[in-house]
Amino acid sequence: MRPTVPRPTATHPAVTRAAVLRDFNAPLELTEVPLPRELPPGSAIVRITSTTLCGTDAHLWRGVLPFVRTPIILGHEMAGEVVALGALSGRDAFGKPVEIGSRVVWSESVCGHCQGCTVLREPVLCDHRGYGFGQRADRWPFAIGGLSEYAYLPPGADRIVLDPEMPDTWAAAAGCAVKTVVRAFANAGGVEPGSTVAVQGSGPLGLVATAMARAAGAGRVITLGGPPNRLALAAKYGADATIDVTDVTDPDERVAQVEELTGARGADLVLDFAGAPTANREGVLMCGKRGTHVVVGLAGPQAAPVPMDVVMGREITVVGSLNGDVGDLARALRFLSAFAGRFEWDALFSPPVGLAGAEQAIRDMASMAAVKAVVDPGLD
Repeated sequence: MRPTVPRPTATHPAVTRAAVLRDFNAPLELTEVPLPRELPPGSAIVRITSTTLCGTDAHLWRGVLPFVRTPIILGHEMAGEVVALGALSGRDAFGKPVEIGSRVVWSESVCGHCQGCTVLREPVLCDHRGYGFGQRADRWPFAIGGLSEYAYLPPGADRIVLDPEMPDTWAAAAGCAVKTVVRAFANAGGVEPGSTVAVQGSGPLGLVATAMARAAGAGRVITLGGPPNRLALAAKYGADATIDVTDVTDPDERVAQVEELTGARGADLVLDFAGAPTANREGVLMCGKRGTHVVVGLAGPQAAPVPMDVVMGREITVVGSLNGDVGDLARALRFLSAFAGRFEWDALFSPPVGLAGAEQAIRDMASMAAVKAVVDPGLD
């Protein structure tokens, strides 16, 4: 007997309300954007229930990433409710049923046939990875970004059905920020119990990394960043010491302070979540002998040279780490749940606003007035 192929399930709107970026550094336009009429196998339509913003959204809005083309719908950390399914879309990454009404979070789509997907078996290195900000809002399939009432989930975007107790904001943040931190620690080889960890950056990634280092058994955690309210949250998340980069503006002085805090031995693990021009130079200099420096942030074209003689002389390992895949997403959700009683995750998030407030939410991220702004399109 031939197996029955599932048919597309339920109907979905023909258009969606969205906050569209048409020009960089300009107001977002609240407008309607088409949704795909036919759903290919493996795809879905989701009603967005929460989009959490990150610094990348602010960078994209400013136009500092030259490969991005407008018009686009910003937002790449989302959670939502399934409203329509294409054929062969009925299971999540764990094999759980995906049904109309399921609450899901999902990874970026991957092609499944390039070298990264097949030979290396690393979906995060897919040549055709489908980031939302790589999708123009005036071309099919139109709406992949999170600043939209509905979004299209392409085939190859592995989804995970959420546990009932998982808040939408936590799940959305796991979709990029938290899974990026999870992967960075994994690529570093983890945290040796009792070791010293230095975290560069006190944005959402740096704050989550501070908590993760503490939860993993680090003996001492040092967080560098700013402004002071973020460093206060870093202390609540387990930082033994903080360095305010807006106060200590000399990179060499920051290195000297880490050296003093570590008894001149340096840190065993330094993670760059700042992406500042001097971050990688500082990170290497903060490492002790046989230390590891993990590069996650984008230092930009004006990056200070990394002292390779120090890398050689101290036998430092420099590791690159790029975002995360669906496995990292699953581990991110598990981490948030497992330590919900220990760390106040809700302290990361601003009160949600609707699409009409999305532009101000992005501006708040750009000015660091918000740690993690939240947009709920259903509030309009």
